[in-house]
Amino acid sequence: MTTLTYCKGLPTPAEELTPLGLTNFELFLFDYAALSYQATLATVNHLLSKTCKFKLAKWNTYLQEKFGFNKRQSGGIIALSVGKVSAARESRTNRIKQLESKIKSATDWVKKAEKKLRKASKFYGRKNWQASKTGCNFPLATSLVTKKTNWYHTKFNLHHKKRYIYKLTQAVAALKLAPMRVKVMKCEVFVVGSIDETWGNQTCQWDGERLKFRVPYCLESQYGKYVESNIGSFRRNINRLPVNGAKNWHFYRQNHRWVVAVQFTPAPVTVVSRPIQYGCIGIDMNPGSIGWAYVDFQGNLKASGAIPLSMGLPTGFQDAQIVDASLQLAALAQKYGCPIVCESLDFTAKKTQLRERGRFYARMLSAWAYRRFYQLLAAILSNRGISLVTRHPAYTSLIGLVKYARMYGLSCDIAAALAVARRGMSLSERLPHSLSAYLGVNPRKHVWSALSQLNKFIGQCGVVNRRHDYYSISNWAELVKVVVESQDRASSKRKR
Repeated sequence: MTTLTYCKGLPTPAEELTPLGLTNFELFLFDYAALSYQATLATVNHLLSKTCKFKLAKWNTYLQEKFGFNKRQSGGIIALSVGKVSAARESRTNRIKQLESKIKSATDWVKKAEKKLRKASKFYGRKNWQASKTGCNFPLATSLVTKKTNWYHTKFNLHHKKRYIYKLTQAVAALKLAPMRVKVMKCEVFVVGSIDETWGNQTCQWDGERLKFRVPYCLESQYGKYVESNIGSFRRNINRLPVNGAKNWHFYRQNHRWVVAVQFTPAPVTVVSRPIQYGCIGIDMNPGSIGWAYVDFQGNLKASGAIPLSMGLPTGFQDAQIVDASLQLAALAQKYGCPIVCESLDFTAKKTQLRERGRFYARMLSAWAYRRFYQLLAAILSNRGISLVTRHPAYTSLIGLVKYARMYGLSCDIAAALAVARRGMSLSERLPHSLSAYLGVNPRKHVWSALSQLNKFIGQCGVVNRRHDYYSISNWAELVKVVVESQDRASSKRKR
């Protein structure tokens, strides 16, 4: 079930301040956080222990007797500890996968480099290699700056790449054997709520303005049975905080100030977008722009455009730019009353190959806030009752460039957005029969099989070297026919 969290700095009303400059509620949080820290440490150590099995009911009773909490307060500490342990285990698993992916990428680079050196050594070992008509893919060249040859640089990089692989392999082995480490904050209080409790939480009750906190038994002599504070409301342009329903409260110290956060199941909003069969907006995000295309119920293009993006901005400016772009897309979806379709991309594997892909590619991919964009877009659309649909991204750019770029006079990002929108509506993108016949496509296979063969053909034909070349081809069937026939004639001559 989807949950939202609203955060804000804990207010300090003047009438609640003590001679120490803190409110009574803040003083209580400091004392309660010290007890919660000890209880969380004990719970985390118990969860990580391999000697005894964790039993929720017995451990809840132990925390009540040991630290003087009630049952709901002990439940909040257990829930916080379980979340920290599971997050630490997931983080370690992801880290090991990332390192193993880096090892695989570096190993592939080493194999290619060694193969290149073997072929070059065999080629330059011939007596008359200068008179060769084919040449070698490893030219003998010397840098004017370093005075070193290509052979020297390749051998040098190969040596250090093997050292890099060894270092990563040792790190993976050490991670698998090292004990689990969990970070526990000292100034932190977590309280679990329930839907059948008053104000959604029996321990921490909030009526929209004033918060009433149930004091643990061990602190009643100092603070009484309840501690109250006027924390105000969580003001939002679109406030989805319901009056009823479970509410989990989290108090933590950040930048020398207490922060209060409430987690809840959001109240439903009025659905704005119609079913996807009536039309949708497809988007294609690129490092420099976001292309969008609106298609009707028949899959025909009705409107399109692009939202420019700037690269290399600081985090705050980048988030502001993403929010502005998301609001523009939300306004378009409200205008046409349709959902938004996007690609479900994952760059985790590609980001582990940055050392072998070059500086320009690494800088471009690292500055591309793809995940942050879709995180903020999903939150903004959810608040406005607009559906966000994800689809597989296979061959969407190729379909846009081959079928729609020249047809509608679109740029590559808008053409890809059109293909994404049509895929969201489950419309087929089959190749013309004349084109698939010359490629030798099996009609019984999936349509992506034909697109895969066309993609391989484009990489081998030599006509398309950059994206602008796609616009100069008026008939792909004629191009495939000419290239395939020329290849057949060349192969028949070699056989003779």
